[in-house]
Amino acid sequence: MEYVNLGRTGLQVSRLCLGTMNFGPQTSEADSHAIMDKALELGINFFDTANVYGWKKGEGWTEQIIGRWLAQGGMRREKVVIATKVFGIMDDWPNHSRLSAYHIRRACDESLRRLQTDRIDLYQMHHVDRSTPWEEIWQAMEQLVTAGKVLYVGSSNFAAWHIASANEAASRRNFLGLVSEQSLYNLTERSIELEVLPACRKYGLGVIPWSPLGGGALGGALKAASQGRRAGENAQKLIQKHRGKLELYEALCREIGQEPAIVALAWLLAQDGVTGPIIGPRTAEQLVGAQKALELKLDEDVLHRLDEIWPGPGGPAPEAYAW
Repeated sequence: MEYVNLGRTGLQVSRLCLGTMNFGPQTSEADSHAIMDKALELGINFFDTANVYGWKKGEGWTEQIIGRWLAQGGMRREKVVIATKVFGIMDDWPNHSRLSAYHIRRACDESLRRLQTDRIDLYQMHHVDRSTPWEEIWQAMEQLVTAGKVLYVGSSNFAAWHIASANEAASRRNFLGLVSEQSLYNLTERSIELEVLPACRKYGLGVIPWSPLGGGALGGALKAASQGRRAGENAQKLIQKHRGKLELYEALCREIGQEPAIVALAWLLAQDGVTGPIIGPRTAEQLVGAQKALELKLDEDVLHRLDEIWPGPGGPAPEAYAW
C-alpha cells in the first residue's frame, strides 16, 4: 500500500479510501466487518462514512456498523483514520441538520456514540451551508478540536470560492481550517479541474474523489450492462449518454490489457493533488481487485488517449475558456 500526507497535514493516509456507503443497505453487517478486516490486511487505513449513511433517518446505521467493528478491539481503532460527515437531516425537528453550531455539536456527539470512539479524525462538512456564517462554523469546530473530539476538518461538495472563503475565515482565527475536499471526480465528470482543484492546491487541501467509476459506467458497463447496479435505471441512462465514449474507452482498456475499473482508478491516482479515490466495495473480492490500480502506472500516451476520449474542461480557469 502507498501512503501520502492528507493535504498540508502530517497525517498519512492510504492512497485508496474505503467508502462505507453500502454498509447496511447493500452489504450485511457481517460482510461489512469482513471488508474492513480485509482493508486493514491490505494496508488501507483511511475509512470514509457519514452520519446519514444507511438512509434510515436519524439512525446512522452505517456508523453503527463501523462502531461495532471498532469495538472488537485488536488495535482496529488505532490503525484507522475515521472520516465522517455532518450536514444531513437526522430528523424533522428544527436545528437537526445543516451547519449551525447547535447541530455541529449535537451531530458530533451522536457520531462519536455510534462509532464507539472518543474522536473523529476527519470531520467533513457534507455540503456548504449558505445560511450559516463561517465565524459560527469555525467557532463550533474549534471547540470540538479543543475538546479532542475532532482532529481535522474537511469539506465535501464545495465550490472553489467556498474553499477560499472558509480557509480565509479560518486563517483570521489562527485555525488550521479545511485540510481536504471530497468531490465528484472521474473521467466522465471533470468540472472540478476548472477551479476546485486549483483552489485545493493553493490552500493545501487533499482531494478525495467520490464516484470514481462514474456510477458504474467506467467499470466495464457495456460488457456487463445487465448485471448488478449497471442494470439499474440510472446506470442505463449513463450508459446511453456515454455509449460512444464507453466503446472507445473499453476498447483502449482491452488494448492495454487492463480492466476498465482499474484504469479509471489509476487515472485518478495520476492526477495532481488527488490524495486517493473512495472505493465502495460490496464484497471483499471487489476490494482486493481495486488494489490493482496502485500497481498500474499509465504512460503519457495512454493518458493522452484518455483525454481524447474523455476531454476535461480544458484545464484551470480562466485559460480553459478565455486566454
